[in-house]
Amino acid sequence: MTDKSAAIPSTPTAQSYAREGEKDLSWTRAQDPIKLFDQWLAEAGKTEINDPNAMALATVDAGGLPDVRIVLLKGLDDRGFVFYSNAESAKGRQLAQEKAALCFHWKTQKRQVRVRGGLEQVSDEEADAYFAQRARGSRIGAWASDQSRPVADRDVMMGKVSEVEEKYADKPVPRPPHWTGWRIKPKTIEFWQDGAFRLHDRIVFSADAKGWTTQRLYP
Repeated sequence: MTDKSAAIPSTPTAQSYAREGEKDLSWTRAQDPIKLFDQWLAEAGKTEINDPNAMALATVDAGGLPDVRIVLLKGLDDRGFVFYSNAESAKGRQLAQEKAALCFHWKTQKRQVRVRGGLEQVSDEEADAYFAQRARGSRIGAWASDQSRPVADRDVMMGKVSEVEEKYADKPVPRPPHWTGWRIKPKTIEFWQDGAFRLHDRIVFSADAKGWTTQRLYP
């Protein structure tokens, strides 16, 4: 075999960054990280081509091996960040450890947000309400997919879809008992904004009994 290195694109040594004096750093003085995140998400929604609410969800398995995948943020308030999935999947089993981390990256905004914290399942009422808003095909798929488990081929999978479609042909599709949501209750939220020559701006919010404290970090 010929040993070839992957063709990783190089980064120009001098990009057209805004000069330091022209950067808007008012966000670094924010006191409420949830409000600041909501603002950044809204701004990303105007420029990101697809799914500004996409986030990397990091967990560990029973042996401590890290795992990560992209999921979609589906709820946000002062309690935390909400997403939904199959509790019987590999992801769902790892979430049973009640700790996780998130990372949002908005390339067009040159921004990143990292979230770390504990987990709780959303209430049945919350899960039911969100499931009812999903497209019917997605609700069918939630029943048909044995998520993360082996399947012989696509025909087998689509056969299960057909079975579920027939079962619920003339009636609403209820939420499967194994399909639910989780809320990450943040202990830290870090906001990162690209800066000239790698002199990025990093502000981390940490939760304590009195609320939030902030600290600037070296890049």
